[in-house]
Amino acid sequence: MTSWIDDPAGGGRGDRAGLARAWVEALGRPRRLFANGVSPGDQAPALTFAVAVAGAFTLGWVVADPTAVPGIVVSVPVSALVAFLVVVALAAPVGLHLTAAVATVSVILANVEVRDGLSLRDRGGVSETVQVVAYASSPMALAGPPVPALRIACGAYAAALLLIGFRVVHGTSWPRTLVAGIPPALLGYGVGYRVIASARTLFA
Repeated sequence: MTSWIDDPAGGGRGDRAGLARAWVEALGRPRRLFANGVSPGDQAPALTFAVAVAGAFTLGWVVADPTAVPGIVVSVPVSALVAFLVVVALAAPVGLHLTAAVATVSVILANVEVRDGLSLRDRGGVSETVQVVAYASSPMALAGPPVPALRIACGAYAAALLLIGFRVVHGTSWPRTLVAGIPPALLGYGVGYRVIASARTLFA
């Protein structure tokens, strides 16, 4: 691996090959990615990664179901392009930071200790939390087609990656990891990527 994983502070982070390597690593060897690819104060690669995942999700959805594109203009291809650009430029960054904000609060709550008063365990910082949320979303790149079972499977995988990432980066026990991970997983993957809606469709 090159800079994106082994040396996240290095150069060449924005290339497509680096994105692909990070995506494969997140899916296949997540502990290695979270241990080597997450560093304090370096959110730019993770943001790029999250935007790429959201773009792949949107593209897969549009290709599989063109009727899902809102009628922004008369031309369906142009409407699809506009919707894609809105997701990449606005929805994905906002969604990542909103999910990361919830994750930050839940991580803090999960690390509260009551020993002669309230205190917090040593843990990773906010930047590391943002990066874990971003990289854990990797399975959602495959969840674009509106197939409920597919989206549920990808969402479950993403949630599992999020828990692994929090355990690696924040050094939490499994009970603390569950407290920290469930709220952002429900918001980011369940709501943002429509996994909860897919579950309702499948089990209605």
